[in-house]
Amino acid sequence: MQTWFENYKTIIIFLHILSAVVWVGGMIAIKFAVHPVIQTIEEPNIRLGTNLHIVGRLFNLVMPFIALSLICALIIIKGAGYAGGFIHLKEAIWTIMSLNYMYMYIQRSKAQTLFNRGDLAGAKAKMRLLPTILLPINIVLGVIAIFLGVMLRG
Repeated sequence: MQTWFENYKTIIIFLHILSAVVWVGGMIAIKFAVHPVIQTIEEPNIRLGTNLHIVGRLFNLVMPFIALSLICALIIIKGAGYAGGFIHLKEAIWTIMSLNYMYMYIQRSKAQTLFNRGDLAGAKAKMRLLPTILLPINIVLGVIAIFLGVMLRG
């Protein structure tokens, strides 16, 4: 594994960083650029529908990048021989982020189902925590994990 990693480490590390950029950068863009604009839409039905559509597109976009990040991380850990300290902290952070992502994904899917049935109040309730708590948690954790990655690579 170490020889293979040494031969392809630039590509593997690039894909790992690209995955983090797409995932964390996408969340930052949604939270600080897209969401505030959506909130200016006066019609609640259109505002919620647009929000569901955009968040759904982001979640589907980042899903393969989350998987790619995990695969690259495992290769990097094995290939570079990382153990202990920051690497375990980084693994814990990405695990929490992934679990949070899965929860948000499920909540958004349930909200979409409720929205499609015409239950705007139910759909809005399912989405309530995403922009205010869950997304900011993943943004902060993602930035910390990226910083730890920089520290590990030097």
